Amino acid sequence: MRRSALFASIVVLAPHLAAADVVRHSSIPEAYWGRWTADAGACGDADKAAMVLAAKTYVSPTANCAVDYVSEIAGTKGAIYSARLRCSDAAGGTQRKSVANVIIRPDTADRISVGPGFDSLVAYQRCSASGTDTKP
Repeated sequence: MRRSALFASIVVLAPHLAAADVVRHSSIPEAYWGRWTADAGACGDADKAAMVLAAKTYVSPTANCAVDYVSEIAGTKGAIYSARLRCSDAAGGTQRKSVANVIIRPDTADRISVGPGFDSLVAYQRCSASGTDTKP
């Protein structure tokens, strides 16, 4: 009898203890706004591939996206964000609309990892406002 009561308590409480808290935001956090590049030498070259994050936009060489919402969860190095995006791709002169998700995970103050999934994150370095590289 005692065991069944203990088991019933565990079954009822376990889902609540295991659930992660998710906080939803309407925009990308200000700490991540700016120009980011995967190639440390590309900050000064406007033609090189770069990503630009702003409150309600995500711009990459292949897409221009509007932010629907951003989910925040706790991580070991700080909050991890998942942005839900509405994107348009101007390849070939036609406007194709799509929905995408992008994970933004902090590495250091001037480095983040970004990608559609945890298995495909790419490290990016922040470019300074003057367009030159930021020292790590």
